[in-house]
Amino acid sequence: MGKYKIGVLVGSLSKNSINRKLAEALVKLAPENFEFKFLDIGSLPVYNYDNDGDIPAAAKSFKQAIAETDAFLMVTPEYNRSVPSVLKNAIDTGSRPWGQNSWAGKPVAIIGASIGPCGTAIAQGHLRASLACLQMRQMNLPEAYITITDDFYNADGTIGVRTAGFLKTWMESFVSSVTKEVAKA
Repeated sequence: MGKYKIGVLVGSLSKNSINRKLAEALVKLAPENFEFKFLDIGSLPVYNYDNDGDIPAAAKSFKQAIAETDAFLMVTPEYNRSVPSVLKNAIDTGSRPWGQNSWAGKPVAIIGASIGPCGTAIAQGHLRASLACLQMRQMNLPEAYITITDDFYNADGTIGVRTAGFLKTWMESFVSSVTKEVAKA
């Protein structure tokens, strides 16, 4: 059983982010041969076409991290019915300059959490459109639009019984998808 390097992008910079907590809980559900690395997207400069000839150091490092990763887990909140700007900036940074799209061919799964009843459905739809344009291989099913309730997490940060089964199945689908997609590459 080979090792898989999974990059995790969390679309919230808040230290108390419910999406970061979700990502950390999901990582605990994965098999040992899946190594997760949370990529820092908060320190990336705002993408600017004018810098394509001389890419900033932080952007070069980020693109290198993408290249060294087998697949991605993107965990997004929904801000004003769309993707947070910090996540969109990371996507844009990794795709530029023209002809140097670091995302192409990489498997990806999207999930997100909100305190609202619709979860992050609209943001995920926007994110899926961007990732399709960048030729990422998306895990389309099962979809997961998570509503965080008071009993969602146990005291130790693990997922509560009510949702644990669904998210365990979601992670099993992610593991299966990554394993198949990496084998194709």
